[in-house]
This record gives sequence, C-alpha cells and structure tokens, in this order.
Amino acid sequence: MSDYDEFGLFAENAAEAGLPWTGPPRVRRVSIEIGAGRRVSGLHWGEGEPELVLLHGGAQNAHTWDTVALALRRPLLALDLPGHGHSDWWTDHLYTPQLLAEAVAAAVATAAPRAAAVVGMSLGGLTALRLAARHPDLVRRLVVVDVTPGAGDNPGKTAAVVTFVQGPVDFASFDEILDRTVEHNPGRSVSSLRRGILHNARQREDGRWVWRYDRIRPTADGTFDLTALWDDVAAVRAPLLLVRGERSPVVDDADVAELLRRQPRARVVVVDGAGHSVQGDRPIELARLIDDFTAD
Repeated sequence: MSDYDEFGLFAENAAEAGLPWTGPPRVRRVSIEIGAGRRVSGLHWGEGEPELVLLHGGAQNAHTWDTVALALRRPLLALDLPGHGHSDWWTDHLYTPQLLAEAVAAAVATAAPRAAAVVGMSLGGLTALRLAARHPDLVRRLVVVDVTPGAGDNPGKTAAVVTFVQGPVDFASFDEILDRTVEHNPGRSVSSLRRGILHNARQREDGRWVWRYDRIRPTADGTFDLTALWDDVAAVRAPLLLVRGERSPVVDDADVAELLRRQPRARVVVVDGAGHSVQGDRPIELARLIDDFTAD
C-alpha cells in the first residue's frame, strides 16, 4: 500500500463516468472533534462552506461518493461514519442510526451547519432520517437513498448485503478480496470495484488484507429492529426525496406506501439499472437528482 494515494484515483472515476477532466479536484481530509475524545473524519470537496453533506452506507466510506461529487462540482462534505474509513471505531461496536445521528450532528454543526441538504444512503440514510427528526436545524432538505425503516422487517431484503459484509475477516491477498467483491457486484466494472477496495481496505503488517470498517452491531442485542425510526420519518419537517434502485430488494412498494403515509409530500424516484448502491451504479443520475432537488 506504499504507493496508494487516496486522492490519486479521481481521474479514473471521471473517465469511467464520462465526465470531463480538467485536473485534480480540490479535496482534503478533515478530522472533526465530536466530544468525549471521539473524532469523525471526512472529505471536504471544493472551496468554502459545504453546501451538501453526504453519508455512506454500512461497510462503506466517504469515497463511495467520489463520482457523485465530481459530477456535482459543489462544495460538500462526505463523512466517514463512526466505525468506518478513517473515523474512530467505538469500543462497544454499537452503531445504531440513533447513535450515529448524534455523532453526525456534532460533526455537521461544526463543519457544515448551513448545508442545503443532507444525503444518506442505506445506513447513512437511516442516520439522516434520525438526524432530520432530532436536529431539524441541520437538515434543510433530505435525500434518502434506497432505504426506509422497513429494511428491518424482512431479513431477505438485506440478506445479500449482510452476507457480504459479515464475510471473512481477512484475506490472503488483494486479488482474493477483489475476487469476492466482483462476485458480489456482477453489474459493476472491475476497475470501479478495485478503486473501492483500495479506499476501503488496508494491508496488515503480516501481508493479509482487512476491511477498513468495524463489524457493526445494529442494536445491543444484535437484532436489526428499525420500527422506531418510522416515527422519525413522520417527524421530518424538511422536504424529503427517496431514491430507489430499480434492481434493489431493500425498498419495496409497501415501504414506499408507508413512507408516503407518514410523509405525503415526499418525492419518490426510481433509478433505472441501479441496485442498492445507487451512487456506485448510476452516480451521474443521482447527482442530477440531488442538484434538481436542492435547486427548487
């Protein structure tokens, strides 16, 4: 990993997405104190105060938004959630949306208090819902990507994701970790998955590879009951956009109906050809939706 440069792969993102390349973007890594000796890390894109806050899904990190950020060309803050990327790991390994939302609130209040919108995918989307409900002053618009509290109703909805995330703890080589990732993501290019692993894994001193995320405990008893978050959906006062991946099983029609019952003015958009990670499968389309929604 001695030649790995986390800011040296953006040209590949741009080329694969068909975006014009005018040179390296202005991106810097930031570390934000959130209290109790804990810190949250993130990527600050562009100059000036962030206009957007982006929250990744479980077992991901801030770099999952790289192509979206290149397409948006706006100042923004992409955070590593606690237990992920370069942010602190918590000793209890307990990363519920409720706990993550308080950590994110502290980070956003410090680094992006006037952002026009918060965008969250999967675990980041559930965190964003809680954030909007409990800290409405920090969330002026809310974009939730391919998740609702209904994700906890049926283990089958997230079975493929959970199986992959909870797989082997370490790998003998980079090729081994890449092969497993390619098998799990047949619709993605090998080059994009290779970039993702470089950002989301590291090589130990013994030569083996490990993921750059903690093993998530969704609740203290190990269950994944998200029912209480439906009340947070109802409490959101910011305009809300739900983006679904057409090929994703995580959000079904019943989930959408319940979300619209609790948020009748919410918008729902389905992105053709996208799976659960819409930002990876269709980043240009997602960037356009975010731009349009925040420009109203």
